[in-house]
Amino acid sequence: MRQLNNRRFGWQWVPAMALALSACSHQATSVVTAPAAGPATSVATPPPAAAASPAFQIPVEYYTLPNGLRVVLSPDHTAPTATVAAYYAVGFRTEPRNRTGFAHLFEHLMFQGSQNLGKAEFIQLIQKNGGALNGSTRFDFTNYYEVVPSNKLETILWAEADRMRGLAINQSNLTNQQGVVKSEVRVNVLNQPYGSFPWIDMPMKANKNWNNAHNFYGDLKDLDAANLADTKTFFKTYYAPNNAVLAVVGDFEPAEAKAWVAKYYGNIPSAPQPPKPDLTEPRQEQEQRFAQDDKLATKPALAFAYHMPDRNTPEYYAMIMLDQILLQGNDSRLYQALVQKRGYSDAVSGGINSDLGNQFNYNGPMLWMGSLIYDPTVQADSVVRVLDQEVGKLAKNGIDQPTLDLAMVKIRSAFYDQMSGSTNFGRADLLAVFALFDNDPARINRLEAEFHKVTPELMQKTIREYLRPGNRTILTVNPLAKS
Repeated sequence: MRQLNNRRFGWQWVPAMALALSACSHQATSVVTAPAAGPATSVATPPPAAAASPAFQIPVEYYTLPNGLRVVLSPDHTAPTATVAAYYAVGFRTEPRNRTGFAHLFEHLMFQGSQNLGKAEFIQLIQKNGGALNGSTRFDFTNYYEVVPSNKLETILWAEADRMRGLAINQSNLTNQQGVVKSEVRVNVLNQPYGSFPWIDMPMKANKNWNNAHNFYGDLKDLDAANLADTKTFFKTYYAPNNAVLAVVGDFEPAEAKAWVAKYYGNIPSAPQPPKPDLTEPRQEQEQRFAQDDKLATKPALAFAYHMPDRNTPEYYAMIMLDQILLQGNDSRLYQALVQKRGYSDAVSGGINSDLGNQFNYNGPMLWMGSLIYDPTVQADSVVRVLDQEVGKLAKNGIDQPTLDLAMVKIRSAFYDQMSGSTNFGRADLLAVFALFDNDPARINRLEAEFHKVTPELMQKTIREYLRPGNRTILTVNPLAKS
């Protein structure tokens, strides 16, 4: 999985040709349709009166099929390509207990053949039609997407629907992919310095709820224990259309795309869904500190994490701006203090959901997290002291409007870069997750307005509650390898 900021987990990126996609059309208008319980309908809805519509509008048409499949269409005729993204509302947080890593294992199984396509034929179909594809497992969803020349859109919709309708689930495929995932764990985690630091280790330390705190890459014993019955039940339950969103972005005519979606997806049966797990975390009152040995590491490392505000609250948007001020880019306060001024390290990395997506595509408790590998002559307490000093300056002196404006420039730059990426995946991703989590993909056109509501007073309130030491977890790595 190598899309957006995430670095781990997922199927390989399989390009067959260079696909260059231009930025979204500035002439596009927004059409929003609300999902309905009955047959698909389209009813135009104006944007909320509370916030003025920005000049840049991403077209959004949203509806629901009778079987519960939510569909988002976003045409963009600036390049002759189309992106199809299928998102299923199952991820690390909702996989069964004693089956850690099962959500990720199942992602691999989705490429092992379906009702009308044999093993590896899905990948070959994309490649032979000049396209590219990927799949990934995240905290709250598993996704699959393809980018193809627009004249092959119908072909890819058929193929993706074929997987949803009837995956090839047999013991041979299960055993094979159990071995693949276990090998991936050994190569990417167990036999790498800092292999699980901090992206797996920190959630396990900072969180208390099992759903948020287990090893989501998977314990090797749990991966071995997964059986054929587990696999069939998992597919029937979580890969049903009423647990999914289909996003189509690119060069297509909406009426034609809607006809194809109805043709290939409309008769896939829905399935009863289990209750959603309780993901809530208790309020952390005292700082937690942990240390772990790493036999392959040659330098010490430190990570810090603070529990985030709930999604879509005013403090959530303020925290995203604080992330820009403190951690993102060479102008950030922590980079300047730890790297430029003191030379403790050559980099400070992190953010909000930075290893497995971005600050928008998750749906539950989250950590704001940073980490660095630092010079052995430096004490861990010295690093923490600098962190406290930089947060303390913001808390004491406040954040003036020019600083907020600069953070806004960085946020807008990152957002529009994501919207105009070379695969159109960034747009498809946000449309899909906003439909999946909020039933509101048109929220994509209101994000910028939410950040403009953030005031210096709200920033101070957010710092006091969410960047207090009692809300923090510190994790250090003791290097045991020879330099």
